[in-house]
Amino acid sequence: MNINNKVVVITGAANGIGAAMARRFAEAGAAGLVLCDIDSDGVLEVAEKLPTPARKRVALACDVAGKDDINRVVAASLDHFGRIDIFCSNAGVIVTGNESAPDKDWQRAWDINVMSHVHAANAVLPGMLERGNGYLLNTVSAAGLLTSPGAAPYAVSKHAALAFSEWLSITYGASGIGVSALCPQAIRTKMIKDAIASGAGNAVASGGEMLSPDQVALQALEGIEAERFLILSHPETQRYVEAKARNIEGWLSGMRKFIAS
Repeated sequence: MNINNKVVVITGAANGIGAAMARRFAEAGAAGLVLCDIDSDGVLEVAEKLPTPARKRVALACDVAGKDDINRVVAASLDHFGRIDIFCSNAGVIVTGNESAPDKDWQRAWDINVMSHVHAANAVLPGMLERGNGYLLNTVSAAGLLTSPGAAPYAVSKHAALAFSEWLSITYGASGIGVSALCPQAIRTKMIKDAIASGAGNAVASGGEMLSPDQVALQALEGIEAERFLILSHPETQRYVEAKARNIEGWLSGMRKFIAS
């Protein structure tokens, strides 16, 4: 799907990949951009700096952990632009810990990293299916394909996010709905920096070059336009996934050695 003349909603747009996607999509000629984030001041600042007329950009406060907030964003987008062509469910959170992590941490990871995608799809699919076209981009993570040592709630929730994205593609792909799962490794964002500081992001940081959000946003743009399901920021991710599929025992053994080193 070509971004030009499309109405795009982006969650988690106050910084990082979300803000970079907003800039890239504006430059690519998006007809309208709805930028959402729990950081209302930050997302307003990003919107105001876009090279688009004020009528073509909307900034909204949104906590993606809440279904009502996502429904409100979708309703406001339809009121302003009349349609949503592409919904980028990008907001996410790294939650560290193991099986003993508090229930509230597991729930937070589930609500933000999984249910936000479910609520977004539930809100926008009826209109897209009625028109016979639309696109869903879910920002997952390479952790959804592999794992994330030191962050069990994050790894588990990202696996679920990937599974839901696959389900959407299988279920609605023949009805004109495109689906992509953006699965980056190390990106220079505040979220990754915080994870590295806590020790949970070391595996990600050591897995390849740390890219800028702008580089990943360009890959997201190209992936949507090519209608690729998996959008991988790092070429080594493909190799890791193939190695895991060929020899799961060997992959698990290698990960154990990595953690022990």
